[in-house]
Amino acid sequence: MLFEKIKSDILAHNSYIIGAGGEAAVIDPRRDCQVYTTIAEHENMKITKIFETHKNEDYVIGSRELARPTGAEILHGAREMFGFGTPVREGETFRFGPLELEVLETPGHTVESISLLLRDRSVSDEPQMVFTGDALFAGDVGRTDLAGEDLRREMSEMLYASLHEKFLPLPDGVIVCPAHGAGSVCGGNISDREYTTIGFEKATNELLSLSKEEFVERKVNERLYEPPYFAMMRKLNREGPPLIHNLPHLRAYSAREIRALLDRKAQIVDIRSPTSFAGGHIPGTLNIWREGLPLYLGYYLNYEDPIVLVDDFNLDMGHVMRHFVRLGYDNIAGYLAGGFAAWFKQGEEIERNGTWAPPDLAENLDDPSVWVLDVRNVNHREEDGHIEGSHHIYVGELEEHLAEIPEEKKVVVHCDVGFKGSLAASILDKHGFRHVINLLGGTIGWEAANYPLVKEEEERPLPASPTP
Repeated sequence: MLFEKIKSDILAHNSYIIGAGGEAAVIDPRRDCQVYTTIAEHENMKITKIFETHKNEDYVIGSRELARPTGAEILHGAREMFGFGTPVREGETFRFGPLELEVLETPGHTVESISLLLRDRSVSDEPQMVFTGDALFAGDVGRTDLAGEDLRREMSEMLYASLHEKFLPLPDGVIVCPAHGAGSVCGGNISDREYTTIGFEKATNELLSLSKEEFVERKVNERLYEPPYFAMMRKLNREGPPLIHNLPHLRAYSAREIRALLDRKAQIVDIRSPTSFAGGHIPGTLNIWREGLPLYLGYYLNYEDPIVLVDDFNLDMGHVMRHFVRLGYDNIAGYLAGGFAAWFKQGEEIERNGTWAPPDLAENLDDPSVWVLDVRNVNHREEDGHIEGSHHIYVGELEEHLAEIPEEKKVVVHCDVGFKGSLAASILDKHGFRHVINLLGGTIGWEAANYPLVKEEEERPLPASPTP
């Protein structure tokens, strides 16, 4: 029996290939799909079926791309119309030698979501694994807000039914194989466990112990961010994403060419660290560190204008490019040849941000010219506490709230460490804010330097206005 999990880093996307008897199936493939054909060839198997557990919102699905070289049939849930593939319904089964996959309809995260129950008939009629898509994760369940606020309660009720009618009756030893791991935006708080079982989730997953009313209320009131690119992912994955055949070639642009591109609305993304970016960068560029690309490029980049990357040494750019391709950014065009050094060697204009350490902020916290901006997820702010007197705007929603930020003040942005703070600083720089400082170390450094974080109820009251 062949079973292998393929992890796509940072997006925390899990896909799977299973097989026996010379045939294999792939579940929830990614767009750069050569990994599956390589595994199948090594095992002397032919990929004959490709399953999409749901249309997905956080990456471009790879089923059409994989079907092209393999000729495999694409299968998906029947409760929503797709522009490709074959719909399947509850109870349908598919054989791969002695292995059998049975379709379970498990709506809730999306209406057409399916899960796949695996049995090895050569050993037992009992189920061995269940591929749950985005319905059930380790320590969490799927989000129910992506169909829109007006359907959120209905979707939450559907998910509750799927969990309690399809998953929880399974034997405790059944291995749960979800489409995402810890760090994915498709759940609220997915646990950092490589594998889990139905029995372990029953014992430890709090959401599975709630009554229907409690569960629905919890999901209806759950606060999760939806990146703008999700809408494009839903459209592409429903209609069928364009075929790319091969990964795009990245062109090496000279500094002079980059200068010309800036005048033609090119999107320049600086993927260096916050300290490098603060020390000097091309004016108007966006700073998203390498590991943050899949998490934040979908908030601020469009799908039309060419995207060009700026780094120091241009190492492993092929891996960086895959982050863009997996999110449908086929307009990724190239990178600055020679790295950022090529820019300043040409004598071009350079912008800088300010940086502070926690003692710098502590010394200036009561200065009325300082405005502290917390760009963390609101849940982290509420659960972990915040710097007293700070204001909150999530980094992914910063452009929608620029009018709330005083341009005449020193805006000190911070996150938990400094990477999202640098992204926020680059956005403010781009929009004309000229007194922007990134707090290096963020709240983690703040606490490490023995400065307190406070909860909302601990915030000290503002001084009373003087009596006239």
